[in-house]
Amino acid sequence: MKWRKWVVWAGVGAVTAVTIIVLVVRSHRWRPRTITIEGAVIRQDKDPRNALPIANVAVTATDGLMTVKTQSDASGYFNLKFRENVWPGQTVTLSFRSPDYESYDMTLHPGLRTTAQELHVAELTPNRPDLEPRTNKKESVVSNIRIRYTVNSQGNVNIGSEVKTFQVVNTRNVPCNRQAPCSPDGNWKAATGSVTMDAGPDHEYRDVRASCIAGPCPFTRIDSSGFSQGGRIITATALDWSDTGTFLLEAEVFRTVVDSNVRESYPVKFGQTLNFTLPPTEEGVSILAELDGTAMVFPLGPDLYLSWATCTARTNRETEKSTVYRCELKPGYRF
Repeated sequence: MKWRKWVVWAGVGAVTAVTIIVLVVRSHRWRPRTITIEGAVIRQDKDPRNALPIANVAVTATDGLMTVKTQSDASGYFNLKFRENVWPGQTVTLSFRSPDYESYDMTLHPGLRTTAQELHVAELTPNRPDLEPRTNKKESVVSNIRIRYTVNSQGNVNIGSEVKTFQVVNTRNVPCNRQAPCSPDGNWKAATGSVTMDAGPDHEYRDVRASCIAGPCPFTRIDSSGFSQGGRIITATALDWSDTGTFLLEAEVFRTVVDSNVRESYPVKFGQTLNFTLPPTEEGVSILAELDGTAMVFPLGPDLYLSWATCTARTNRETEKSTVYRCELKPGYRF
């Protein structure tokens, strides 16, 4: 009988130990943590090319105790951070609200690590169908569309050269006696001289040259530290440890100018939508198009107003910071 009791108690101890280990492991693995929910809001459409990003959608996340709110940006992106801990088994409801789209909700289970790391995409259905009811009025045709804009770039124009000469007066074969300046070997008395040139405002020197042109040039040395990089003000200094030498400083003069280039590009059309991107330095954006066969120019302006389309613009989130434009045709117009 004693051995049976011993087996029973051993089994109970083993089960207890396993339970304790499981609880410890689970408590370590499922400890409460702070989560981040990120994703994008797009328009629901069977054609992925028409799944356009939606801005200014109110995004709300709640677990019943805590509520966090944000809005989608111009690219449809949203990011929510729970500043309190979310426990395993809890659910988080993510809701999306916009006056132009049907309400949309999704349920998340953030206790699962894979769920907490997922990217969430909300596809919203427009309140109004894309296709307007047909009327007896003939639709205007927008065709032959081009985008015209100006890009300003700063450049430099060579407007000539400038020359100056200077002398360094000295007598050869005079011992230095350690009284600077001296020859490089320290034996002979030397002299220094310099000249400075100022190119003036909005001008700079490039391709600077300095040289000895007269006198015992083999016994001279020119310090280029004051002109090697060019710039508006340059200085050349010479050391002479023989008889008087003559030196020449010459440089090309460049003027800073702003160059404006007019460029044209072609947009991409998907359904009723026009899409194009422009570089960050663009100015004076206009759309050139034919409206019912008549060529016209439509300045876009800061309000992005067009009589035949509703336009929006957003800055690309990538490093190039290009601007993404989207224009959707108004009722009564077609491509």
